[in-house]
Amino acid sequence: MVQQQNQNSDSIGIDPQIIAQLNQLTGNLSPTQQSWLGGYLTSIAAQGGIAPARLEVGGDHVLTILYGSQTGNARSIAEELNEAAHAEGITTDLVSMGKFKEKNLKKTKNLVVLVSTQGEGDPPDDALNFVDFLNGNKAPQLKETRFAVCALGDSSYEFYCKTGKDFDARLDELGGNRLFDRIDLDVDFDDDAEAWIASSIATLKEILPSAPASVAEPILFSAPATGVKYTRKKPLQTQLLTNQKITGRHSEKDIRHIEIDLEESGLIYQAGDSLGVWFKNNTELVKGLLEKTGISPTDTIEINDEKKSIQTVLEHTYELTQLHPAFVQDYAELTNQAELRAVASNAEKLQAYITDRQIIDVIHEYPATLTAEALISTLRKLTPRLYSIASAQVEVEEEVHLTVGVVEYEAYGFHHLGGASGHLSQLQSGAEISVYVEASDHFRLPTNPDTPIIMIGPGTGIAPFRAFVQERAATEATGDNWLFFGNPHFTEDFLYQTEWQTWMDEGILNRIDLAFSRDQSEKIYVQHRILEQAEELWNWINRGAHIYICGDESRMAKDVHQAFLSVIEEQGNQSPEQAVETLDQLRRDGRYQKDVY
Repeated sequence: MVQQQNQNSDSIGIDPQIIAQLNQLTGNLSPTQQSWLGGYLTSIAAQGGIAPARLEVGGDHVLTILYGSQTGNARSIAEELNEAAHAEGITTDLVSMGKFKEKNLKKTKNLVVLVSTQGEGDPPDDALNFVDFLNGNKAPQLKETRFAVCALGDSSYEFYCKTGKDFDARLDELGGNRLFDRIDLDVDFDDDAEAWIASSIATLKEILPSAPASVAEPILFSAPATGVKYTRKKPLQTQLLTNQKITGRHSEKDIRHIEIDLEESGLIYQAGDSLGVWFKNNTELVKGLLEKTGISPTDTIEINDEKKSIQTVLEHTYELTQLHPAFVQDYAELTNQAELRAVASNAEKLQAYITDRQIIDVIHEYPATLTAEALISTLRKLTPRLYSIASAQVEVEEEVHLTVGVVEYEAYGFHHLGGASGHLSQLQSGAEISVYVEASDHFRLPTNPDTPIIMIGPGTGIAPFRAFVQERAATEATGDNWLFFGNPHFTEDFLYQTEWQTWMDEGILNRIDLAFSRDQSEKIYVQHRILEQAEELWNWINRGAHIYICGDESRMAKDVHQAFLSVIEEQGNQSPEQAVETLDQLRRDGRYQKDVY
């Protein structure tokens, strides 16, 4: 590879030493950052080697697009808004909340905020510091700022779009003036987001003055410098290479190691990224739903000006597994089911009702004869599922690996299978699959390879840490690596056991602490192992270690968080309040990162 680079550099007159320096400087850049740099250099070349004029922060003519994104959805909409604005000659400043300079807020005249909501109404990780600033006493008055908010969330959860709603209220409280009303986007946001962008650009064209001739519009996004840009809307069409069950014959869990072909695709990813997977609904599930509603599989319905059979539409276009409140409410009204309407009208009962049910369960419990159009009116569009990538590209090259736990259970007299996980579990080698990379800039290895890392990943939460250690091994990083892993049984559920043992033998993995909860009378989880190793963990933290947590947000992540607070309180001789501040500071410094779901 180096030889090839030297040959290329010789052909265009660049010293190989300079090439080496560039590789060192750009090695830790994300694909988006590489794209920006490519555009920046192109702009310099176009202007005869003169760097483009610096964008005036927050000028009257500048639209600041500020996003906070956990899974990448808010970022992707922000990028689409940015591209649409550029197409209309609007000068923009597109920036993540995690990189936004707080002092610039008071200078910002035109602001569009795009932000998602996580868990119990929490902001995404890259927005936490900015939220603290905005709600603190240092937040400026914004009487000269015009703003708009695009909130993203999942209506299946109680605190739907709460972070975006909070932003909207706070910006108003600080004296800001609305450019246009807030929009709340559900998980099937594609159509609504497209319409909102079009409407927003039409309004902004009328409001924003033309940019002064002296200000050169920066090229914020261009064709990627390396790789090909695949997105949620334009995924890579490729094939599955491997689908291997990695839990034992008697395990209560069905966990798969999935390998996907990237050969000649140009798709690039980093350890810590997620892979978006489009899937097809189970044919038997569709068949059962149609039978229960009295709809013929051959009935046609018009989708995007094209007539298709309801069977095809339900398999490829609409969500049939994840139950959400709107379906219950709409179906209750459509079928005039008094009992179901009573559930739908009570927020607490509704949340409890949807917890372990799928759409088919509602229809089984409250059957009704429907038309194809009526059924479709109650459903939301199918959306891809995101999985933490379980490989480092520097090691596996033109492949990407996943660790997928198959959702499968019995309830209400029927067998239930997860939408995406069920689809993946049934694919054979060579099967077609549609995927794209969702960058996770908030979940990254330290830039300094000497930095120690602590990884907590029970169950399928181990996936990104396999990628982390693969990358550290391949790049010969010298930082110490410590893994906490848990699952029910050692003999059945020790995922990637031989790989971890090899890395231990080679000195790449320095420590591993295991918690197999069902192998003894008293259940032991990763948080218990953390408390047992409190003194050594505190030593690692004082050495500058970065802490990473991946897995279930509702229980595991909270328990692990409390365990670390206890470690800090006990070993650091800190009060509970001081321990909270210490952990918050680690988060602000990028040393406490979570990839939870």
